[in-house]
Amino acid sequence: MKVLFWILAVTLFNSSLGFVGIFSLWVREAALNKIVKGLVAFSAGVLLGGGFLHLLVESLERLSAISTFTIALSGFLVFLVLEGYLHWHHCEKCELHAYSYLMIIGDSIHNFIDGLVLASTFMTSISLGLITSLMIMGHELPQELGVFGVLISGGLKRKRAMFYSFFAQSTCILGGITGFLFFKNIAAFTVYLLPFAAGGFIYIAAADLIPRIHKAEAQERIPLFFWLCAGLLLMAAIKVLFEG
Repeated sequence: MKVLFWILAVTLFNSSLGFVGIFSLWVREAALNKIVKGLVAFSAGVLLGGGFLHLLVESLERLSAISTFTIALSGFLVFLVLEGYLHWHHCEKCELHAYSYLMIIGDSIHNFIDGLVLASTFMTSISLGLITSLMIMGHELPQELGVFGVLISGGLKRKRAMFYSFFAQSTCILGGITGFLFFKNIAAFTVYLLPFAAGGFIYIAAADLIPRIHKAEAQERIPLFFWLCAGLLLMAAIKVLFEG
């Protein structure tokens, strides 16, 4: 029960990162719009860095290259088809862009996997679980800032964006409980979720977020490019400092 307590405590705290956008409630609309543009570019870098440097690399340590990239490509294509469906049914006037739904779905899958990982490490040892928790939350904080920016950019109001961000983040609780209850049965299955999530994140960054940088005013593109690079560099730094 002590292990379950730690899993629940950490996943609940991790879920609270979904409210990181609360700062926006005290920011004026014009200022928020500028911040959101930077967060969208930053999120594109985080998603690309997370997909290529973390999820795919970790997958290659557990699966063959052909399996890893085939599943990643499948994730890419599934998100392509899913966005087409959402755009057709929910975005006729584009008040809420389809990529907002994709971001919520992709982030939910990613956080569910995080919950499974946290559960498995705490089942191994409390100290390993705490170290892994710090690594995951260090990665999640900047990513959730980016997610919030993308949801706002996609048409959601601030409070609604925070709700959906928290909802997506809270799937780590479900992942933690699932990992605790079915640790031995799901270990082999979760490895396939990693490249699938990577493919989805790469699709969102390449198909939805980067094109928004191209549509920005000419004088804004260079700063936005640096925000994208900042997201990539952050993911690279996390890889080097915490994962070796």
